[in-house]
Amino acid sequence: MPGPLAVAFDLDGTLVDSRLDIAAACNHVLTSAGRVPLDPQVIASFVGDGVAHLVARAFELRIEAPELPELTTRLVAYYSAHPVDHTRWMPGAIEALDALASVPLAIVTNKARAVTLRVLEALGASARFAFVFAGGDGPLKPSPEPVLAVARALSVPVGSLWVVGDAEQDILSARAAGAFAVAVRGGFADDERLQAASPDVTLASLLELPALARATS
Repeated sequence: MPGPLAVAFDLDGTLVDSRLDIAAACNHVLTSAGRVPLDPQVIASFVGDGVAHLVARAFELRIEAPELPELTTRLVAYYSAHPVDHTRWMPGAIEALDALASVPLAIVTNKARAVTLRVLEALGASARFAFVFAGGDGPLKPSPEPVLAVARALSVPVGSLWVVGDAEQDILSARAAGAFAVAVRGGFADDERLQAASPDVTLASLLELPALARATS
């Protein structure tokens, strides 16, 4: 297992615990439409496939529903205005980013680009990442394209790119692209589904990532 020439991180549930801010944005749209707000843990279970699917699940709509684009736009607008009211770094995130600062780092997320950039800016983390692939930039994970786009942008062979994520979408995207798939427990996703995606390695938290990178360098 070679060490990474670059590392691409998922955002929600991997680098940041954004559950409460995602829930606040989703519940704002629900209540403004006369719906009952949902428990943040329920909303967190809807995360992973992009904002349109999040809204569709919260409103129990088909993804083709004609009212979905407006509802999605309203969620993105609210969330962009409140990007990190409650968001915090996941355990080990800063340590992992610091330890891997000698190689190019990227974000590969299904989160809407506008919100992704606002979250990184509000956390003072924008300069840490050489490239960001987010929702709206192309096909979403689990497509291999987001990971391939990162490899192209960072000019590294995709086989030397590590993809670090907490959900099956991250692992499936990495494996489809031919990257090294690192699963991190403790995020938003169900652990059974995470393991079913067959990551190359599984970590209990990002606190273990620096040691893994050192051991393979």
